[in-house]
Amino acid sequence: MSDEAWTPLRLITWTQGFFAKGGVDAPRLTAEILLAQALSCDRVRLYLDFDKPLGAPELAAFRELVRRRAAGEPTAWLTGRREFLGHAFRVTPAVLVPRPETELLVEAALAHLPPEGALLDLCTGSGCIAISAALARPDARVVATELSPEALAVARENATALGAKVEWLEGDLDGPVEAGERFDVIVANPPYVPAGEIAGLSREVRREPRMALDGGSDGLDTLRRIVSCAPSRLRREGLLVVEMHESHEVPLPALCREAGFSGVEVGRDLAGLPRWVVARLPAPA
Repeated sequence: MSDEAWTPLRLITWTQGFFAKGGVDAPRLTAEILLAQALSCDRVRLYLDFDKPLGAPELAAFRELVRRRAAGEPTAWLTGRREFLGHAFRVTPAVLVPRPETELLVEAALAHLPPEGALLDLCTGSGCIAISAALARPDARVVATELSPEALAVARENATALGAKVEWLEGDLDGPVEAGERFDVIVANPPYVPAGEIAGLSREVRREPRMALDGGSDGLDTLRRIVSCAPSRLRREGLLVVEMHESHEVPLPALCREAGFSGVEVGRDLAGLPRWVVARLPAPA
């Protein structure tokens, strides 16, 4: 990058080409997001001031962000936040970066949550699922568990910043939930990537917490445990909604049926890939 005068438009154009050559996803959008971050403004302001020359401190801040992104750091780490269902969530290297497809998981869970119902979110990470549910349904009781204390700290901060009421519990899956407690809906975005596929993920994703990605040899290690424990934690006709790997389209519904669930359905993301399973406990005879 030249030291001559640079305007926002020229910077965005140059960086878009640089990112495209380096294989960075959404090169123009990423360039805009990082420049807005360096200038402490929103993306609209970039185009309102598109021909305004930038000073050396602003250029230095932007260059550093570009360098780090080109080296493989996720954009969300550089900005410290990611939007999810219309809310800005703080993101750190301690948590999985929220994905758009997980928004569909939340919508599926909320569609089946009765008035004043209770929802349990397992493997909460940044808290995006639990917090989004609590904000959308303030009448509901929302409980979330997380094994990583660092991730749980991020989730608590997000809840405070967004004004969401969630009961946070540190521990593995339903382990920290009091004995006998039951819920109308259990939702989870657990680690589900088959271990052998992790090396082939993008370098950005490989930087995210391994414990939030690695689902064991077939990706089903944690999902098996969730399906096993869920029936004893659900109320009559309670619902389990879990995100999954596309390779789980057949084995995960089979696991749910073996555990006593009925009406098992597979949901597909915007790319048409099988992305989550909805399974209901049968009504009592």
